[in-house]
Amino acid sequence: MLRFLFPRLTADPERGVDLFAWVTAEARAPHWYLKGAVEDTIDGRFAMVATIAALLTLRLEQIGEAGRAASVALTERFIEVMESEHREIGLGDPALGRTVRKLVGSLARRVELWRSAMGGEDWREIARSSVFGEALPGKDALNHVAGDLRALWIRIEAMPDAAIIEGRIG
Repeated sequence: MLRFLFPRLTADPERGVDLFAWVTAEARAPHWYLKGAVEDTIDGRFAMVATIAALLTLRLEQIGEAGRAASVALTERFIEVMESEHREIGLGDPALGRTVRKLVGSLARRVELWRSAMGGEDWREIARSSVFGEALPGKDALNHVAGDLRALWIRIEAMPDAAIIEGRIG
C-alpha cells in the first residue's frame, strides 16, 4: 500500500539497506538493554532504532547533497521495514498507514531532538527523551545510554563521508 502512495524517491532502492542494517545492528547491541535498562520490548527496541537512525541522519546531513540522498534512502528503508514488521504482527491497511506515519513522525521528532544536542543542549536530557520517553530511568542507566550515544556520535562523525554514504560504517 505505501509503495503505491510513496513512489521511490531514490534511483537505487537498495541504497538504504546497508545503512538501515547498521542502525539495526547498533540498536540490538545488548548493552543498551542490560546496562542502559532500555526495555526489551517492541517500544524499547523501536526507541533505540529511531534514536540511532536519527543520529545517522544528522551525520548524513553534514555531507551535503550526497548525504541528503542517502538520508532519504535510509528513511525509505525505515518506512519499508516498519510497514513490513507491522503487517507481520497483524496490522491491517486502514490502521497501517496511520501507524507508519506516526513512526516516521517519531523518527523526525528524534532528529530534531538530536539536532539540538549538536547545538549544545544536554545530551543526558535528550537521551532520556529520545530513548525513554516519559519514563524516568535510573541515573546509571541514563548515564550509560547518554555516554554511549555520545561515543557513537563521535565514532560516526569521525568516519569518512564516502564510507558513511556507502553504508560501510564500522
